[in-house]
Amino acid sequence: MKSLFKKFLAFATGGSLAVVFGVVLISSLSRYLLNSPIQWSEEVAKYGMIYGTMFGMVLCYLEDIHVKFGFLKSGIPTVITRILNLVLDLITLGTGGVLAWSGYLFVMKRGGIDAPGTGLPMSVFQSAMVVGGVCLVIAALIQIPSHFKAQRYEAEA
Repeated sequence: MKSLFKKFLAFATGGSLAVVFGVVLISSLSRYLLNSPIQWSEEVAKYGMIYGTMFGMVLCYLEDIHVKFGFLKSGIPTVITRILNLVLDLITLGTGGVLAWSGYLFVMKRGGIDAPGTGLPMSVFQSAMVVGGVCLVIAALIQIPSHFKAQRYEAEA
C-alpha cells in the first residue's frame, strides 16, 4: 500500500512539474516568437506549482526526507526517538485533517468564483489544499502502524 501510494505521489508531483514546465515553455515561445501571449498560462503554472507542492510535501514525509533537525536525533535514546516519531506522525495526521478541513471551508466559501485566466471555477484550483490534506492524512495513517510493528518484533527477539 505504501509503495503504491508513493508511486502515485511521485507521478502526481512529476506530472504537476511537467505541466508547469510545458505551460511556461509554450507561453514563453508564444509570447516572444509569435508576440501572442497566452492569457491563462500564468494561472495554470501557478496552480500547477501548488498542486506539485502538496503532492511533493506528502512524498517527502513518506520518504523521511523532509526538513528536520537531524543533529538532535543522534543524542536521544532509541525508545524516546520512537515515541517522538509516533508523536510526529500523530501531529502530521492532525495537520493533514486541519489542512483538508480548512481547504474544504475555503472552497465552499470562495470556490464558486471563476478564475479570470481560464474561466474555470476557482474550486478546481483551491481544492489543492483539500487534496494535500487528505493525502497527508492517508500518509500518516500508513506510517502510524509501522511504529507498533517495530516494537512487537523487538519484543519477540
